[in-house]
Amino acid sequence: MKALVTGGSGFVGSALCAALLARGWEVVALSRRPAPHGEWRAVDLAHPFDVNFRPDVVVHAAARSSPWGSAREFEAQNVDGTRHVLEFCRQVGSPPVVYISTSAVLYRNAHQYGLAEDTPPPPRFLNHYSRTKYAGEQLVRAYEGQHAILRPRAVFGPGDTVVFPRIVRAAREGKFPVIESEQPVMADLIFIETLVQYIVRVIEAGASGTYHLSNDKPVAIGEFLSDVFRRLGLPQPSRRIPVARAMLAASVVEGVYRVLPFLGEPPITRFGVSVFAYSKTMNVSKCLRDFGAPAVSLEDGVDQFIRWQKAQP
Repeated sequence: MKALVTGGSGFVGSALCAALLARGWEVVALSRRPAPHGEWRAVDLAHPFDVNFRPDVVVHAAARSSPWGSAREFEAQNVDGTRHVLEFCRQVGSPPVVYISTSAVLYRNAHQYGLAEDTPPPPRFLNHYSRTKYAGEQLVRAYEGQHAILRPRAVFGPGDTVVFPRIVRAAREGKFPVIESEQPVMADLIFIETLVQYIVRVIEAGASGTYHLSNDKPVAIGEFLSDVFRRLGLPQPSRRIPVARAMLAASVVEGVYRVLPFLGEPPITRFGVSVFAYSKTMNVSKCLRDFGAPAVSLEDGVDQFIRWQKAQP
């Protein structure tokens, strides 16, 4: 079997490439930076591309997943990038496409429990990331070939470059606040190996449609992070900020960083506040029915992450 994986240098893409290679697949990884696994091809998906390879399946894992950036950057990487991947697929026989989306396409500034595949998106997306990832979903749904859309929730584990590194860095610097909510904030997570196993099962089953993916074990995010900080020897957060005040502060900070883009990524965003202020849990019954239980338990995944994080410089 031959697989083309976009975002082959990223957290999810590189882990998937390694897993497919271990199964004896021929893998071509597309990314702008060198990919650690598979045959790497340097490609910027923001532009039309062509590679001399006819895959049996295409996994589109590339995306701009940062919580910050301009609308133009997100459009180019998440919408135009998806369009160019699908154009390539049409040129090579329309192989099955697996699109790695995100649960964030459904987020509102409110507690949401049991988000299902048929839950409608909000009337207004929380940020450019969620808006453009949903736009990518719409392009995939219009693809003539077989296609599946996967929405993982908060991917973590060894090699993570997006979620936990920001949290750990803020905690280490004593800058991670507790966002006060009127009730415990519950969150679903998915360990990287569990996600990769589900992607492989989707490919092997030739599945179509939309699937929500998690480790099927929601946690109280405050208690969960407190335990992680303790095990990593990091200081426990001491600052407590009400949601309304945190949102106001994030709005002001975002405004400054938009006027002064050379400052880079702001230390706090409204989307970031929302993630820690409101519960987000997933209904993954469809995934469990079609593909079985998670390959790695949440507890084992956290243990692996802790060991990896302690080994970092």
